Amino acid sequence: MEESGGSRAVINTSNPYQEFDQSSSTSVVACDSHFIRSPSGILVCAEVVLGLLVCGLIAGTDYFRVSAFGWVMFVAVFYWLLTLFLLILFLTHTHSRIPQVPWATVVLVFNSSAAVLYLVSAVVEATLVGRGVKGHHNYNSWAASTFFAFLVSLCYAGSAVLSFRTWRERDSG
Repeated sequence: MEESGGSRAVINTSNPYQEFDQSSSTSVVACDSHFIRSPSGILVCAEVVLGLLVCGLIAGTDYFRVSAFGWVMFVAVFYWLLTLFLLILFLTHTHSRIPQVPWATVVLVFNSSAAVLYLVSAVVEATLVGRGVKGHHNYNSWAASTFFAFLVSLCYAGSAVLSFRTWRERDSG
């Protein structure tokens, strides 16, 4: 429990997606260090960093000549931007100002879809890298991007498991 200027905010460190108490309606935007240190926060930060690596490694090549790399780039950029947006929402507790949104469900669907689409992208990219682009001058960047795409899909899968637990707790509680 934290007290700040007469408003009460409930912080549950075991459930980082737990919304703040509705009586907490201050206009001060603060950074939640509890979320960043939680398993969910660590995974989200890893997703942002690894997703940026996937984007950067592909963007530095002539990926547009191979249409499947365009798909990988789309997934990487799309989920990187949305993950960054959700990170900012949860760090600043802005999500608690929109109680109409079922955040546990939104985060569960988001993480599950990201895990599946990133895994598909990583498999597509691995297939392309393993099948004949070895002599291509972008091979090293594409191979590294494939590795990081698999890592970020694992991070999203871990986040999906954690968000499923949160969703189940909210549903049964």
